[in-house]
Amino acid sequence: MPAPALTSRTRAFASYRNLALWTFQGWIAMFFIAAGYAKLTESIENLTVLMQWPALASPAFVRGLGVVEIILAIMVLTPLISWRLGRPLVVLAAAGLLALQAVMLIWHALDLNVGLSLTNLFLLAITAPVLWFRRTG
Repeated sequence: MPAPALTSRTRAFASYRNLALWTFQGWIAMFFIAAGYAKLTESIENLTVLMQWPALASPAFVRGLGVVEIILAIMVLTPLISWRLGRPLVVLAAAGLLALQAVMLIWHALDLNVGLSLTNLFLLAITAPVLWFRRTG
């Protein structure tokens, strides 16, 4: 049985959704590349002033988290190279970043840090659709 023909409205919706997802993926990549770079290059004292939690973690953990954030951020953009190879990577990266953001949201909320909690909520709001829609097609 042949697939149903796409209407112009369906094609337009798919096109706008794809544009929105690529915009979100770009924002996610920019944020986490910058955050990872800061964790790799800034002193622990400066990071503690900005985020408080690095004072409670080992420097190796903070630096390692920076590396993970950069790798996941790059993976979010892998479909630019090859959709066939990049799609599983973007789904994996979005799932990893979603988990990271959820943990950090809980941490910041328990610490009563409203600014960082809102940042994590925003990141969750743009990462969840990337995971959902890139996973399904």
